[in-house]
Amino acid sequence: MSHKAPEPGSGMPFARAGRSGLVLPRLSLGLWQNFGEATPYSAQRELVLHAYERGIVHFDLANNYGPPPGSAEAAFGRVLANDLRGHRDELLVSTKAGYRMGPGPYGEGGSRKYLLSSLDASLRRLGTDHVDVFYSHRFDPTTPLHETIGALATAVSSGRATYAAISSYSAERTSEALAVADDLGLPLVLHQPSYSMLNRWIEAPGQGGRTLLDVAGDSGTGLIVFSPLAQGMLSDRYLDGVPPDSRAARSVSLRPEHLAPENLARIRALREVANRRGEPLARTAIAWTLRDPRVTSVLVGARTTAQVDENLAALGAPPFTDDELAAVDAVTTEVAPDGSRRPLDTGINIWAARSSDL
Repeated sequence: MSHKAPEPGSGMPFARAGRSGLVLPRLSLGLWQNFGEATPYSAQRELVLHAYERGIVHFDLANNYGPPPGSAEAAFGRVLANDLRGHRDELLVSTKAGYRMGPGPYGEGGSRKYLLSSLDASLRRLGTDHVDVFYSHRFDPTTPLHETIGALATAVSSGRATYAAISSYSAERTSEALAVADDLGLPLVLHQPSYSMLNRWIEAPGQGGRTLLDVAGDSGTGLIVFSPLAQGMLSDRYLDGVPPDSRAARSVSLRPEHLAPENLARIRALREVANRRGEPLARTAIAWTLRDPRVTSVLVGARTTAQVDENLAALGAPPFTDDELAAVDAVTTEVAPDGSRRPLDTGINIWAARSSDL
């Protein structure tokens, strides 16, 4: 079955990743929790093809996405082989390695052995000879950065990846990784951090006084942010209790304790901002993550085609007024000792302890 390719100028805006030659759609699709074996393949196929026909040409995966690990890549590879055959060069496909994928000492981390063997396995599951972007999924304090970034360089020089990138590294570790990459002659074109109105860690100054946004902007590294809805919290889904089929009920990426009374109060206040803009909260939340020009694209994890369309509507949202931005800041930041405002720690950055806090 043939599928219509998105036409240039069809409505999807694109942005350049920092100072690289790579451009990304402003909204990209992450194939994470909804691409496991519990989701029928027919639904996965429908979601990918609908997104593609709406102009979402970037599909983001990782070796351990599913569950079980590897199943998301296998499902996408099936769509790629059967429905998107002949369209590979129109797509941007990314994958990652770093978190636990398999048993034993070579099943996670930042070692050269793990990263390159994982990439080879990802390519087999995807049924392609290369990915467009290969990420170090997390900082590994037990492995020298020269080894981790050197493995990314090998992935690119061998043709198994077109670009190299990192995910969830702190501002300091990002600066270190960029210095190592520069020594190796390897551009790191993207950084993929979590970011939302309730999880603003990339705006917090690190030990050197610079934020991740500062480091990315100064170095010309693009940012593609994920979890803009704070694992579903920035919607109306949890304001009247925890639905039995929700992530919070299953403790999948969103734990019940994240829905503490103070966080629910923040969500209600943010919904008032969205109401004044005449938008659903989810639409406002996605548009807010794209307000900074250093953010190239936002990754969404839609479950249905209707959610894809609703997320796409955020690209047409009006710019934020100063009063609207101040209202968001009043809910999600606090006054620091020096009088500046800093992001609140709402306790929902589940990637902090295993990467961005290291």
